[in-house]
Amino acid sequence: MIVQSPRPKRSKPGQANAEERTPRPQPQAAAGFFAPKKPAGPSNPIPSSSPAFATPVHPLKPFQPPVLTKAAILPIILPPATLRPLAFRTFTKKHSLTLTSTALQELATFIGRHCGSGWREEGLAEKVLEEVARSWKNRNGGVIVEGNSPELKDILKNLEGNMSGGKILTGPRSLSRQNSLLLEPEQDEQHAHTRLGLRPVQPLTREDSNASFGMSGLDFTEEPGDDSVRDVRRWLKVIHAFDQPRLTYNVGKKHFERDPSKPSLLPAASHKTDAFRNRYNVIHQRILRNEAFQSSSVQGSSLRQKTSANGLSSHKITPIANLLGRHGTHHMLLGMLVILPTGSLAISDLTGTITLDLSHAVAIPEDSAWFTPGMMVLIDGVYEEEEETMTMGNGLSGSSGVGGTIGGRFQGFFIGQPPCEKRRVTLGVSGPDGSGADHTIGGGFGWIDFLGVGSERAVGSKMRKLEHRILRQPALLEDGRPSRGRAVIIGELNLDQPRSLQALRKILGLYASDPEGHTPMTFVLAGNFTQHAVMARGGSGGSIEYKEFFDALASTLADFPSLLTTATFVFVPGDNDGWVSAFSGGAATPLPRKPVPDLFTSRIRRVFAAANAEAGLANPGKETEKDAGKRKGGEAVWTTNPSRITLFGPSHEMVLFRDDISARLRRASVRLKNTNKAPVEPEPPTNNDNDDSAMDNQCPPSSLPDAPDVDDEDMADTTMTDAMDVDPAPAPNQKSTTMLPPPSIPYDVLAARKLVKTILDQGYLAPFRQAIRPVHWDYTSAMYLYPLPTAMVLVDTTAPPFCVTYEGCHVMNPGSILVPGRKGAARWVEYELPGVGGSGTAGGRVRECTF
Repeated sequence: MIVQSPRPKRSKPGQANAEERTPRPQPQAAAGFFAPKKPAGPSNPIPSSSPAFATPVHPLKPFQPPVLTKAAILPIILPPATLRPLAFRTFTKKHSLTLTSTALQELATFIGRHCGSGWREEGLAEKVLEEVARSWKNRNGGVIVEGNSPELKDILKNLEGNMSGGKILTGPRSLSRQNSLLLEPEQDEQHAHTRLGLRPVQPLTREDSNASFGMSGLDFTEEPGDDSVRDVRRWLKVIHAFDQPRLTYNVGKKHFERDPSKPSLLPAASHKTDAFRNRYNVIHQRILRNEAFQSSSVQGSSLRQKTSANGLSSHKITPIANLLGRHGTHHMLLGMLVILPTGSLAISDLTGTITLDLSHAVAIPEDSAWFTPGMMVLIDGVYEEEEETMTMGNGLSGSSGVGGTIGGRFQGFFIGQPPCEKRRVTLGVSGPDGSGADHTIGGGFGWIDFLGVGSERAVGSKMRKLEHRILRQPALLEDGRPSRGRAVIIGELNLDQPRSLQALRKILGLYASDPEGHTPMTFVLAGNFTQHAVMARGGSGGSIEYKEFFDALASTLADFPSLLTTATFVFVPGDNDGWVSAFSGGAATPLPRKPVPDLFTSRIRRVFAAANAEAGLANPGKETEKDAGKRKGGEAVWTTNPSRITLFGPSHEMVLFRDDISARLRRASVRLKNTNKAPVEPEPPTNNDNDDSAMDNQCPPSSLPDAPDVDDEDMADTTMTDAMDVDPAPAPNQKSTTMLPPPSIPYDVLAARKLVKTILDQGYLAPFRQAIRPVHWDYTSAMYLYPLPTAMVLVDTTAPPFCVTYEGCHVMNPGSILVPGRKGAARWVEYELPGVGGSGTAGGRVRECTF
């Protein structure tokens, strides 16, 4: 028996199913973010007639994404020369960027393809160029925009997905690569449709266009609310020498660029030449920016002597190779003092080397700086070519011309240091400290990030506003109370001397008694932490005794928990500290050198961790989920030598350097002619508006350019509570209104001026030969003092303690913590940021106490 299943009744044509017209309840969405997503069905669904496939009665409707209304754009061929004026006005005039020809070609092709014929009339090209310039600065692409750079190609690729009808899409674009597939219900359908093609960033604003180097996520416009942002230590950063960006000066592009090669402690021999070439180029471009070396562009042909813009004589540097065949002519050379294999003194630049005769040379200004082999100097004199060299040569002195040693000799009459350049001039900011209304004056290297904390043009103004809210406003309201923006600098701390720990305990006790919230933000402790190289079995002891010394230091620090939880302690090693001293025996070690190993300093770190845990604070660098919301506690940072401390990004930079450089300068200096027997009276100064006091005699009109000024701020004494200001001696031809003799400048002040001027004019922390003070060739960037820091800590036990300001850089030397020749006396330097003290004082001052 065959049972036939009943067939479904077919409806008549034109008759709709009553059940289809009945509205069916829609299922509620399970999650909010699934609401806007529509199920994507097949484009042409064919329901199966078989019951086994469970064909739904109501087939799903096909997904039809909304079609974007795009205006028709007819691509055109836009010549780069036609776009050049608009690109120059946007990139160069507005954003201080330089376009190469290849970049201009890429932009012209992109605008012609996506903007069409309306690029000029509708202003489409101007908006595209503005967006590209902002994105380029946001990515830290540098001053010069290269057409073949991957950054520009990525910017144009992302911008292409955001353009519709030649216009850049505007509106909420809070998409990212992480959440581009999880759209919120309130987002637009256009973003839902094109979510895979949009640029995953926020729309750039004028404030965001200046942000760079990871600083754009910080909110500087709003008043900081939480305590972590209000704490000044939140903006303090210690930069190790090996972590500092490695920059080289590009002569062709006239700006600094990062070295892409991987550094090594044992590099190829060619890296030594590269280090010398980069040091020469940095000083050479700095000199050419000086007014004394700039001639007027409009000059008469009858003028024999060039004049600069300020009316003084203009100087010109002659390459050594150009001296060939110019016997008896007068020239000025820039080069490094070197010692030839024959033992004679010579000067070398990028073109060659020539023997020097300094028997009649005079320093300009006289006795104002040191001159040692390894320094870059300016020498003014006459080239003398010997007849023997012209005919047959004379050994090493007449070898190979360009690139080698040139025959003859150079008779030097005047020798001087390269003129220094102030920090604000290098960075291109206005005002004495960059605090003017307009923070940019054009030129300079304001867009270069020298330390990895942001450039001056990008975050400088924002950081100064933040500093004003955190430090300066509370200082004005709390007049008379100690400032939070202080740094205590303690000199050489020999832990193998019990009296050193007693002196340290006395100093820390003075600051522990300060009111809460007014303790110093940082303490700097410098080595040598032992008198002898203990790791090399120097003196008495070894590695075990070396660790016990630091354990004793940890016991001393544990008695001051109020300082351990509110300050950052920075430890700078010396030549006698491990591990380097294990094979050097306390001699000069290659710079930069690494910090003291953690093996010896573990107990000090545990002391800081215990103090933070007892106060309920989070340990910096070791935060966990339990520490969320806790305030940052104190920390101990063991840094390199040299190293740098930055505060509020590029606003404040302090260099930390431990070296007995004064004794090394005295041993290796070149002896010059002494003119004290027949002094020449200088002309009276014509400008008395300088803030700094004159350093020494002014140079003659036909010699080297005038030296910058120096100001002695503090030469503290135990019987004096205030700093002692040193006035300059009056000129010999000036008549005194009183019968008192002119005050004499102490020898310690003159020695401090001479030391500071030498180091800052060189712009280099180790201006010696490699045999005297070796430097790692791939890490010479950490040795540069360019641009000049705002402050510098030079711990030198062979020089008297001082605090001197030179060209806006405040240099401090605390010496040793124990005062030589005095029992029970301790000495240190207290540095206060400018404008944050209740009394209005700024800078450092040498302090002493008895214990």
